Amino acid sequence: MTGAGPAAWRPTHALVRACLGSLVLVLVALLSGRVDVLVLASPLLMVAVVSVVRRPERAPEARARLLHTSLREGEGTAVRTTFHDASGVEHAVVALRPHVWVAYDPPSGVRDVYVAEPTDTLMLDVALSSRRWGRRTVGDGLIAATSPWAAYRCRMEIARAMTLTTLPLPGVFDARAATPHPVGLVGLDPGRRPGEGSEFASIRPFTPGDRLHRVQWRVSLRTGTLHVTSTLAEQEATILLLVDAGADLGESGGLDGPASSLDVSVRAAGAVAEHYLQRGDRVGLRVLGRAGDAVPFGSGTRQLRRVLDGLAGVQPGWLRDLDPTRLSLGLTAGTVVVMFSPMLSERAVAAMVTLARRRTVVVVDPLTPDLDLGRRDPRAVVAWRLRLLERDELLARARAAGIPVVGWRGAGTLDDVLRRLSRQAAMPRLVHR
Repeated sequence: MTGAGPAAWRPTHALVRACLGSLVLVLVALLSGRVDVLVLASPLLMVAVVSVVRRPERAPEARARLLHTSLREGEGTAVRTTFHDASGVEHAVVALRPHVWVAYDPPSGVRDVYVAEPTDTLMLDVALSSRRWGRRTVGDGLIAATSPWAAYRCRMEIARAMTLTTLPLPGVFDARAATPHPVGLVGLDPGRRPGEGSEFASIRPFTPGDRLHRVQWRVSLRTGTLHVTSTLAEQEATILLLVDAGADLGESGGLDGPASSLDVSVRAAGAVAEHYLQRGDRVGLRVLGRAGDAVPFGSGTRQLRRVLDGLAGVQPGWLRDLDPTRLSLGLTAGTVVVMFSPMLSERAVAAMVTLARRRTVVVVDPLTPDLDLGRRDPRAVVAWRLRLLERDELLARARAAGIPVVGWRGAGTLDDVLRRLSRQAAMPRLVHR
């Protein structure tokens, strides 16, 4: 809750004009002896006298607060201003300052109300909607109230702005392929060890403890001995999401406009996290950039909220935490690293190549074909072509190290890559003795 600054009732220009005008007309009427001038002065004199006599004793105290401090892109909330001791208020106005990516209703951010009957408490709401993920300040502005006849006015300023956290709206994502290295005890991914599950493993002779619904009657009748169907245990996978926030390419138009590279990365990371957490897998988040929260591994609905909250704090800037040794801290065997990066930083690529020697790394490219990169400027076109040549070299270096790079296209983005990695994980490996 945010309070407004101290305020006091002050006479308005209308009251000052009424007092001075009536005084001048009365003096003219007395000096000239004209009754008609006195008649003209009587309305102004009556309003001035009544306003001064009925001057409000106490100025209202205003409190402004956000009804919701956290929401998703496109969702709405309101800044509610509550006036206490508002018995002397006839007209109240709230005017909020405009902020980028914040849409008000009404668009001007100004809302007023006329009070028909005196009341001690008055509430005034200004609806708003956040059009882009991130943390931003809203709710700062001015509050004003006037007394009857617009004789007195008190003007207050909201003491401080309020922080609104806008969680990214995850994109559409679905992966039908299993992760290559499930290592947990629960989940939906077929593991390598036999156990209760739905993935077929083999047909083997019956042993004490096997369930009767696993009996394979055709093979049993053909061989003369009882056989059962064995399955692979369904295990959980561990997914680490790495968001490269070293640069934000393109112009962002918010939820309904064009998306920048960081928009694609953040929303894609949210979609991947939501998909795997709903499957019962463990997901963690690390941000490579100027700001961003590292979220430890976890599972469940609360973990999704933590990941989305961490993505909301992403800010573009210089890369940090690129030491592969630090990046691999806390990573268990079988962790799949999904990095969302435009592959423009040599430091980021070098860290990924080193990390890929011990972990499975997949890079999702957020540069979409419709990305607005300032192609209207000829100099920007030439500079971007040179940058793309350097990027092609970095991509070739990553692919040579066995790191697959796929463009983000929503559902099915990682299917082919995960199937190929699963086949590679199942293949025998040469061990040096």
